[in-house]
Amino acid sequence: MKALLLLSRGIDWLTHKTGWIAAVAVIASCLISAGNAIIRFIFSNSSNAWLEIQWYLFAACVMLGAAHVLKVNEHVRVDVIYGRLKGRGKVFIDLFGLVFFLLPVMTLMLWLSWPYFVGMYQSGEVSGNAGGLIRWPAVLMLPLGFGLVLLQGVSEIIKRVGWLLGVHDMDTTYERPLQ
Repeated sequence: MKALLLLSRGIDWLTHKTGWIAAVAVIASCLISAGNAIIRFIFSNSSNAWLEIQWYLFAACVMLGAAHVLKVNEHVRVDVIYGRLKGRGKVFIDLFGLVFFLLPVMTLMLWLSWPYFVGMYQSGEVSGNAGGLIRWPAVLMLPLGFGLVLLQGVSEIIKRVGWLLGVHDMDTTYERPLQ
């Protein structure tokens, strides 16, 4: 179990770093958006590339940030039962959802998005807009994001099993791992 917890810490570290990249992508997108608006207003000039890079950064924000949201347990839950449970009950519901829903769906999405990215990369497709950008960097966010969520799902399973076995500490309400 120690080796699995070490793996979990490594995945959490990677997720933390990609979450930081997602945060930077949000700031960059806002700055580019504001700069583009100012240039367009003052100089009546702009480029579609500025609009497209905002979309690319938004894709990075969502796809790279999703694993971090799972890691800090801030994802949306619509479950009346879950909110009433404590400790082991929450862990078992989490494990069920992670094993039977998250892992299969992320595996499928990764499997479906990878060939799409490879095809886009090999073709070097460029946006049809004047001044548009190559598309593969944005499409890369799909398999990358799904892969990161898949890895973080594995990490969450390891931590919950470790908690059930008494070898991984979590707080008493089982809301977040102790740091």
